[in-house]
Amino acid sequence: MSRTVAIVADRVGWEERRLIDTAAGLGLRIEWVNDESLALGDQDAASLGGYAAVLVRSRSYTRGGLIATLAEAARIPTLNTAPAIHACENKLTLRAQLRAAGVPVPDFRLVLSRRDFERALTELPPPVVLKPVFGGMGKRVTLLRDADSAQSVYDYVEDLGHGFEQASLVEPYLAGGASLRCFTVGRELVAVAEFRSAGTDWRSNAALGNRNRAIDLDPEVQKIVDGVLDVLGAGIFGIDLFSTPDGYVVNEVNHAPAFRAVASATGVDIADAIARYVQEETG
Repeated sequence: MSRTVAIVADRVGWEERRLIDTAAGLGLRIEWVNDESLALGDQDAASLGGYAAVLVRSRSYTRGGLIATLAEAARIPTLNTAPAIHACENKLTLRAQLRAAGVPVPDFRLVLSRRDFERALTELPPPVVLKPVFGGMGKRVTLLRDADSAQSVYDYVEDLGHGFEQASLVEPYLAGGASLRCFTVGRELVAVAEFRSAGTDWRSNAALGNRNRAIDLDPEVQKIVDGVLDVLGAGIFGIDLFSTPDGYVVNEVNHAPAFRAVASATGVDIADAIARYVQEETG
């Protein structure tokens, strides 16, 4: 099994199936390992020890990061790395690291209490976006158009049971409803697509099925992507950028990005790029 790679995920979706089928054509075997039934422990990480590498595709940041941590402790090559997954999991950590490296990120305020929230609204007047520090796929991201409704929305945040669920960011709402998804494999930017909100949903998130189109490579975008990879290291990432009057900023980075929409918009065979990258890393 030395040339077999584990694709760790909670299910086999379109992307995982494409990766398994494409890798087979390159002489590389990829097997699905359910991330919900591993029960890893000890240094040998017995459930993964027979694989040449672990390709983490867990939709759960928490499961993905923890499994990657144990795999790396057992000296099993892991894509993406545990530190990169943990950084992507925490929007605050990621933005702090990127800002320290000179990579542009949106202005924001960390909100851990009602007092934090009220001060954030004073410093960043509505409309603003309230989003959880932990999470992805556009879930629980809320547009607050005025201060009165904002207080009512925060009532729901206070009712969440755990502090990590309550931890949120408030940031300015960037009108326009479009974002760029930059897909990287290794150190290469292989595809860039624009996602624009469709219908009544203001969020321009690929997971929400919004309109998309290919975008020509922009030197500014390339520079930002290179800066992100300098922080996280080489890997398979979906880097989301927002356009502002002062240029692009990094909104978030996905550690296990979906790529069906980007591949459809750009015509790039992303599964092939990933499979070849995995093959190089395990060769």
